[in-house]
Amino acid sequence: MNLVTALALVIGALGALATWLFLDPLSALGLQIWAAFIGWASFYHCGGGEDGLKNTILAGIWGAIMATVALVLMPVVGMGAVGAAICVGVTVAIMILGAHLPLLSVIPAAVYGYASTAAFALLKSGAEATSADITTSPLLNIAASLAIGAVFGYVSEKIAKALSA
Repeated sequence: MNLVTALALVIGALGALATWLFLDPLSALGLQIWAAFIGWASFYHCGGGEDGLKNTILAGIWGAIMATVALVLMPVVGMGAVGAAICVGVTVAIMILGAHLPLLSVIPAAVYGYASTAAFALLKSGAEATSADITTSPLLNIAASLAIGAVFGYVSEKIAKALSA
């Protein structure tokens, strides 16, 4: 079987499994299947393998942390849209500067983490940047969802390569 066909079958099956897990047995955690799929895609975007897994998780969490810092600072800074823009601009610049460190060097993965965290905060009713509850914490929820997605990417790659060998 060629690799693309193997990937299609494996990712389709594991995508169904991940969706079921997020919507049924793990539903109490409020994890986001869309963020898991972003983590999964990031795994492949980062080149797959152990490096893709490591880079997706570390850079994704770095981006989520920087988005959370922006979310915490926005009400402190105030000034409406101008204040929000300043907070985003500063934290995004810091996030990109983090790429000087090898562990945070994959900028797209950091951006996926940042954007997913901001999306969760904007779209989830009751989301609170400083919450320690995974169901309402943008940082905890998205970090976990992205990491689980990256693990699914890793597993899908291993199975697809075995099928195509």
